[in-house]
Amino acid sequence: MLSFLHDFLANSGFGNFAWGNAAMAVVGGIFIYLAITRHYEPLLLVPIGFGMIVGNIPFPEGMGIGYREDGTVLNVLYDGVRRGWFPPLIFLGIGAMTDFSALLSNAKLLFLGAAAQVGIFATLLGALALDFSAPEAGAIGIIGGADGPTAIFLSSKLAPHLLGAIAVSAYSYMALVPVIQPPIMRLLTTDRERRIKMKPPRMVSKREKILFPIVGFIATCFIVPGALNLLGMLFFGNLLKESGVTDRLAATARTSLIDAITIILGFSVGVSTEARSFLTTQSVLIFSLGALAFAIATAGGVLFAKFMNLFLADGDKINPLIGAAGVSAVPDSARVAHQVGQEYDKSNFLLMHAMGPNVAGVIGSAIAAGVLWPVLSKLL
Repeated sequence: MLSFLHDFLANSGFGNFAWGNAAMAVVGGIFIYLAITRHYEPLLLVPIGFGMIVGNIPFPEGMGIGYREDGTVLNVLYDGVRRGWFPPLIFLGIGAMTDFSALLSNAKLLFLGAAAQVGIFATLLGALALDFSAPEAGAIGIIGGADGPTAIFLSSKLAPHLLGAIAVSAYSYMALVPVIQPPIMRLLTTDRERRIKMKPPRMVSKREKILFPIVGFIATCFIVPGALNLLGMLFFGNLLKESGVTDRLAATARTSLIDAITIILGFSVGVSTEARSFLTTQSVLIFSLGALAFAIATAGGVLFAKFMNLFLADGDKINPLIGAAGVSAVPDSARVAHQVGQEYDKSNFLLMHAMGPNVAGVIGSAIAAGVLWPVLSKLL
């Protein structure tokens, strides 16, 4: 009987408990709390948070249930994260739900999406200064794009051993857009700038909407073939939406497919935060660099909008608040720009304008990943 009890305890969570597991489970609980009570990216934080709890239930090695053990359910699910094929499917769904009209109607907003990517390259330099290798620094830097799928895709190629920390960091800061961005936006703009009213966007023809994903894909991927997996799926999904003859396919891509992948991706990322491999000095540095990346990206978009206004006539000026939407957190950062603008002028509607740099940021972060991947992978 004593032998049985000893074996039972040795194979239970009590016999394999470590305080790190409890700490990560608490973090998972906080994610779920923020998702339910504050509505911070609930579609992401609930699966990630519960996955954290699942991944930190202690058990002895060799039971055939962990995500690191070949052939287990968790291992098979995590394979889509590790091999980087979940992110392109997410991009397919994003393309099928994205309207590029705001960008097409005011093409200069593309520059704001590009300017926000400064956070990626500034953080890359910061990571190098902290003695991360060049491939690791590139994977960490992509957090500055505020694009979880792209961060997962690039880290799976350049630094798979850091994938869990990078993914959780990227999605955490995406969820905290309403908390992080407004103070930076207010700090870098004047009361007068926050009240700038922009011209209503022009009507975009159906032909333009159909041609854009085709021309956009060819133009971007001929220049940066490394972005083909992500941008190919993004523009393909958008063509399904805009063509008018594949409504069923577009509806599946933006509902059932993206929902299923989001569930599996979020849960798998959460499971990978097992305390013994996740609670490291590197993870703390990655979270710190991620916050810096997001702040720099937000500031880069706002400041570049102010710079562009130096060359624009009074009637064509850009409200700098929408520069913060140049990060890839669609549509949250665009919504935040609109909400901050509404605080100063209830009649100022910035949401449609902010969607221009917002969708440009999605393209920009994918291009940045496409540039970094082939260059830095040679250093592995």
